[in-house]
Amino acid sequence: MNLTRQAAGLMALAGFALAQPSVAAPAQVTPVAMPSAATPFADDPVRVVVEQFLLRQATGLPGKVSVQVVPPSGGRAPDCQNPEPFLPSGAAPWGRVAVGVRCGGDRPWTRYVQARVSVLTDYYVAARAMAPGETISAADLEVRQGDLAALPRAVVTDPAQVAGAVAANRIAAGSPMRTDLLKKSIAVKSGQTVNVTVEGDSFRLTSEGKVLADAATGNSVQVRLRNGQVVSGLVRSGDTVVLQ
Repeated sequence: MNLTRQAAGLMALAGFALAQPSVAAPAQVTPVAMPSAATPFADDPVRVVVEQFLLRQATGLPGKVSVQVVPPSGGRAPDCQNPEPFLPSGAAPWGRVAVGVRCGGDRPWTRYVQARVSVLTDYYVAARAMAPGETISAADLEVRQGDLAALPRAVVTDPAQVAGAVAANRIAAGSPMRTDLLKKSIAVKSGQTVNVTVEGDSFRLTSEGKVLADAATGNSVQVRLRNGQVVSGLVRSGDTVVLQ
């Protein structure tokens, strides 16, 4: 009996000894990743500055402007103190652009940020084929809509741009109208007699003179007055020159 009790005691002690490690074992700690020191690109001040800069550059462009700034390829944006964006010389503020950003601090440096600027706008195409020298009017245009970045740089976006113009080259029907395919029609010709006008706040004087060269409306031309004096003025119409 005593032996049995002793065995039972030993077994109980043994069982306790075996269970003890599972109770006293330290808990496993799963490492928690610390937040990255790099600023997320969505909140990167450089991205914000570049976006606002491009929107300002697009002021005055026809149509609806949208800007998408591309995250850096490494996925992280290095710190940039006092960012000052700029466009490289000759770069257009639409389409795919690389915006330079000057970063201040003890060691100033420059980074480049890729972006795409879309400008959804109305533009005009030729409603018919036109030969060189033909006069063009708004009736010769058809409106289309597209991204300015995908169109020729000189594309016509306002019918007023073709007012008083003639085709300088052959223009195919359906092709985008471009200002570099147009020239202003001649309004006055060399040797023509025109009215020469001088205008002030409360007066207007008119004389006559002879034009010394062909010129289009809005262009500058020289005129010889009756007294032999040569003056310069702007062609206002087919018979009037206003002194500058």
